[in-house]
Amino acid sequence: MKVMLLVMDEQRVILDRLYEVARDNCDDCVIYRLSKQQQMNLGPFLASVNYQDFDRVVIFSRIKRLVRQLSVLKCIPGLIFLEHDAYQNYMRESKYIGVYSRLYRRLPSSRALVSGAVVARRMQAEGIDAVFVSKGYDEQMLHNTGGVRDIPVGFLGSLKSTEYAQRKALLESLARRTNMLVTRTASGREYLETLNRIKIFVSADLGMGEFMIKNFEAMACGCVLLAWSQGEEDELLGFEDMENVVFYHSEDEAVQKLELLQREPELAARIASKGQAFAESRYSFARVGQDLAAEIQRQMRPWQPPSALIRWWVKLRHGMQVPG
Repeated sequence: MKVMLLVMDEQRVILDRLYEVARDNCDDCVIYRLSKQQQMNLGPFLASVNYQDFDRVVIFSRIKRLVRQLSVLKCIPGLIFLEHDAYQNYMRESKYIGVYSRLYRRLPSSRALVSGAVVARRMQAEGIDAVFVSKGYDEQMLHNTGGVRDIPVGFLGSLKSTEYAQRKALLESLARRTNMLVTRTASGREYLETLNRIKIFVSADLGMGEFMIKNFEAMACGCVLLAWSQGEEDELLGFEDMENVVFYHSEDEAVQKLELLQREPELAARIASKGQAFAESRYSFARVGQDLAAEIQRQMRPWQPPSALIRWWVKLRHGMQVPG
C-alpha cells in the first residue's frame, strides 16, 4: 500500500519523530512537508506528485485551510485527515464549533484520525469514520534527565488564543495563590531542561474534553502531573487519580492538592514515577506512530467519486487527473 503523508512545515510542536515512526510502519510511505501556501492550495501540489498513484493521502493541516477546498478534497480516493484540534468541534468558546463535522460529513468516504477518545465517539455517532489515535510525546527528545528540580510548581506554554481564555484565567489565579511559574520556552533543549526543573506540572485544559500534548511530555520528563479532569476521557486513556496523575475539578481543589503533594514528597515522587512509566509505555511516539500507521492502512469505506462537473472543474482549475 502506497501512502502519501502531507504535513505542515511550520509547526511549533516538533512532530518529526511521529511522522518517521508512522512512515517506517507503513508498507510504502512518502512524507511531504507543505508550506502554508501549498496547504491553502492543495490542487497544484497533488497534481505535481501524481496523487492518484497513492492508496492513501493523509493530510495534517489547519481546518481553516481545508474547508474552502472541498472540490479538491472530493477528488482524493483514500483521503484521511490527521487532526489534533478536533476537540474544538464541540467547544463552545471555539470559532470552529461544528466546522469539523460539517467538512467530514461532506466527505463520507474519508477517515478522520482524531486525538480524543470521546471526540471520536461523538463523531462516529454522526456517521463519520472517526478513529481515536492519541497524542503523545517524542521519546528521543523528551525524557527524565535526573537533574535538580528547583521549580516547585510550573506551567510551560501559550495562553494567547481565544480557546485558551479559561486556561489563562485559571493559571494566572493559581500563580497568584501558589507562586507557580507560568512561562514559555523555545522547543527542543530549553523545553527539555525546563520541564526537568519542575516538580509539579500544572495542566489546565479547561473545556477541551481531551488532554493536550504537554500532559504526556511533562509525565515523561518526571514531573508530577496535576491536570484538570476531562471526565470520561480520563479513564479511557488509562489515567488513575493519585496513582499516575493528580486530577482536580476546581481552582480550590488544585490548591489543596498542590499543598498535599508539597507536604508529602514521598507521595509526589511515587506518582511522578508511575506517571513517567505510564507515559513511556503507552504514549511515546514510538508507540503512537505504530497505531497511526495501522489506522492509515486499515480498510476504508468505498470511495464515492465526485460528479462529472466537479472532476471537470478540478482538472481545469488545478490540472488534477481525477479517477472516474
